[in-house]
Amino acid sequence: MRQWLAASLLALSVAGCTAGPNYHIPAGAIATAPAATGAFVNSVEPAFSAEPLPDRWWHLYDDPRLDAYIQEALAANTDLRAADANLRRAAFAIREAQAARTVGTSIQAQVEQTRFGGIDALDIPGTSYALGAGLSYPLDLAGGIRRSIEAARADAQVIEATRDQVRVTVAASVARNYVGVCSANRSIRAAQRVVAVQRSTLGAITRLFHGGRDTAFDVTRAQAAVDQSLATIPTIVAERQAGLYAIAALMGRPIADFPRELVDCATPPEIRRPLPIGDGSALIRRRADIRAAERRLAAATATIGIATAALYPQVSLGAAAGIAGPFSTFGNAASWGGNVGPSVSWNFPNQIAVRARISEAGAAAEAASAQFDGSVLTALQQTETALSGYAREIEHDRALARARDSAAKAVDQANRLFRFGRADLLSLLTVQANLATAETALAASQATLADDQVNVFLALGGGWENQQPIPSTAPHLKGALRAVPQLSPNSSR
Repeated sequence: MRQWLAASLLALSVAGCTAGPNYHIPAGAIATAPAATGAFVNSVEPAFSAEPLPDRWWHLYDDPRLDAYIQEALAANTDLRAADANLRRAAFAIREAQAARTVGTSIQAQVEQTRFGGIDALDIPGTSYALGAGLSYPLDLAGGIRRSIEAARADAQVIEATRDQVRVTVAASVARNYVGVCSANRSIRAAQRVVAVQRSTLGAITRLFHGGRDTAFDVTRAQAAVDQSLATIPTIVAERQAGLYAIAALMGRPIADFPRELVDCATPPEIRRPLPIGDGSALIRRRADIRAAERRLAAATATIGIATAALYPQVSLGAAAGIAGPFSTFGNAASWGGNVGPSVSWNFPNQIAVRARISEAGAAAEAASAQFDGSVLTALQQTETALSGYAREIEHDRALARARDSAAKAVDQANRLFRFGRADLLSLLTVQANLATAETALAASQATLADDQVNVFLALGGGWENQQPIPSTAPHLKGALRAVPQLSPNSSR
């Protein structure tokens, strides 16, 4: 046994071994598949271009007020503040793991009063003392500490990616609610235009009724059409207010301090050129949830090494010095002592449990690998779905615009015919109802189209790059986290 132990220690020290597998993105990972890294299926649509997505995609709207709202939200949003605090906590966890490979110190002081009898029967009676200090340095021959640091760093990068995902969500939520508020105002104006047409008809019918040409029933039907159109407006106003309140909360403001200057927003911001979407490779590198899944896999791989290191002896160098004895000999040369040399600990009898933990870590890494693949598939699915929905909504919007124009033309024609007695009131009210339906559908489609634009950018995962650094309350953080890895088959830790 002694010879085997010596041989193991010699092999570890010479090889500088680090237990467990070195991390690589698994061969055959979906993140490296050509079908995943190439052009999107929907990139052939004229609504899109292959240009890279800008870091701050909302600048494409060219709306300074929207830019200011998003910037305020990124600086004050409560979810982001919590995410930043979690990232600082992760940096301290890295420092804690790194501290395990530094010199450890210990100080001991003890005073005892010994009496005859009982368990102290063999001790020398009287008062004794012991004072000492020790140093120890772990050699980490098996690399367990190195793997622990790798795992802590990867865990911190998971939290960093999670923080970036919060940024993406906050920016998209502000833009979505901003667009929603302006779209609501456009819907209100569309409803008001319909009401104006219907009120004009009501006025004409009322005059004819007083002139004896129409009946009270005709007046009632016309009034009902006006009331029905008016009834749609309060709901839209409520939706607009909900959007204003949401923006205030996203910006970290009290709800009473919602942006009142946005109440009268005339039209939602629009991007009047093909949306830049890049390709699958850029998406995989950019999406924060994919980065988080990849870093979880790296952490799980490092955990295998942590468990494997327990198979080998743990060796440290130590030294201790002190003074001890009865107070009657305090200060005598014989009371001083010390030692220096290596210390070895090894849980050799518990190999079954250690190997079980290694197997557990391996299974966890397999699960993390599957989740990494799943995150890529989910990202591609969400992106293609968002691109397809946006492209189809453009076609839907154009068709509804043509239908609205036709309905408006039919109302104009019906009005003229009605004035000359060549069309009845029911026909006029019918075409006006068709116009109201067409106006409402077009306004809803335009709101959906604007919302779908945000969905595209949200799916593409933009909005976290080149943001302001973490506040200076954590000055060590910049060096604590390594750069985000490029997702390629040769990536390793």
